[in-house]
Amino acid sequence: MFSFVNIFRVVAFLEGVSYILLLFIATPIKYIADNPIYVKFLGMPHGVLFIAYIALAFAFKKDFKWNNKTFILVLVVSIIPFGTFYIDKKYLKTAHND
Repeated sequence: MFSFVNIFRVVAFLEGVSYILLLFIATPIKYIADNPIYVKFLGMPHGVLFIAYIALAFAFKKDFKWNNKTFILVLVVSIIPFGTFYIDKKYLKTAHND
């Protein structure tokens, strides 16, 4: 079913996947094989997804009734590999917001 929470979950998932691909696939290829094409290919989509994730976190802070500690956690984990998967499981999967 369509909901804004589901959109946030999809963005969180895609942001996490793009970050992992960028860090563990594209960047090593860039420096080991001297081929920056994958970083160029993944960099912009990841940047857009990162900004969307942060914007959605701000938009949903009040709806989810996140205290400041939780909100900071939601923001900080976006720069940690696999962090958005944790947020999805802990906070977004159980959220009910249509």
